[in-house]
Amino acid sequence: MKTIVEASQTMRQKRTSALLSSPTDVQKLASSYVIGADIGGTNLRLALANGRGEILRRWSSSTTGLVDASMVLLLIREGVDALLREASLPPGSVNAIAAGAPGVTDVDQGVVIATSYLMGWRDVPFRSMLEDEFGVPTFVDNDVNLAAIGEQRAGSAQGESDFVFLAIGTGIGAGIVLNGEVHRGTNWTAGEIGYMLVPGTSAAPVERGRPGAFEAMVGGEGIKAQWRQRWNRDATALPMNAIATEIFDHALQGDSLAQEVLELAARTLAYAIYNTSLILNTPLFVLGGSVGIHPALVDATRQVLAERGERVQPRLIRSALGADAQLIGAIFMALQTANRETAQTAG
Repeated sequence: MKTIVEASQTMRQKRTSALLSSPTDVQKLASSYVIGADIGGTNLRLALANGRGEILRRWSSSTTGLVDASMVLLLIREGVDALLREASLPPGSVNAIAAGAPGVTDVDQGVVIATSYLMGWRDVPFRSMLEDEFGVPTFVDNDVNLAAIGEQRAGSAQGESDFVFLAIGTGIGAGIVLNGEVHRGTNWTAGEIGYMLVPGTSAAPVERGRPGAFEAMVGGEGIKAQWRQRWNRDATALPMNAIATEIFDHALQGDSLAQEVLELAARTLAYAIYNTSLILNTPLFVLGGSVGIHPALVDATRQVLAERGERVQPRLIRSALGADAQLIGAIFMALQTANRETAQTAG
């Protein structure tokens, strides 16, 4: 059996399993199995979990070039079948599915309104597509919202009723939790902070699904672009096509050009956190994503926030779940969906 995180983190896995379901839910779902899906612009990750929230098997595949939702659906079918075979479970063992998509999602209707430029989905009825394919109740949400749920249930935000999860990878998005519940907004766009207007970027309107101004400064692709603009072969040992985490690594090693790019990203991020904390009064921000958890960015952002004084001083911490945050959030929502279906059937 594979744990939720690496074998060296067994205790965290046990804690996570206990939090994914209440004792009552565990009893009801003792023989249940659910699927959590994390759909990305470059990768699809699936996890098969039991009714206690323990991950039994994992499966992943590339989604590069798959812009058609029906093709992603077929890939999910392939992955679910493989997971059931590996776990020696018969077809039809899955009781519910929850999936996270990288974009604006209408949770009530299960419609992915718009995804990032990497996938380009528009108004895709993905919940009904999954339910038609698998014949089980399904939940679909924005992937960053699911990551926030994962951190709240089993990660850095346990016990927190008000916090913001910031996912910084290729792009940037936020999962906002207020009074213990995910805040999605009237039009489901709460947390789409990649479109924040920031100094030094274009103020021109951005087409739906395309990278926003804030992403252009802090997202992984934006940091790469900032690096290319400043790159000089005589000023650094890094190549022009270096990625964000490589740039941050070299900033820690004293590379002045890398430090300049890091400082720009950290200051822009810190100002966004500061402004958001003024509006929402959330005391905690959790940084996730491959770029967001880099120690150089976390420390540099903390330093900029410290300059603002003590009146507004949000706490900034790294994700405890890393890349598993979305999957764990999806598993929790799949268990909740299965439990709701069981309760309705019993009633």
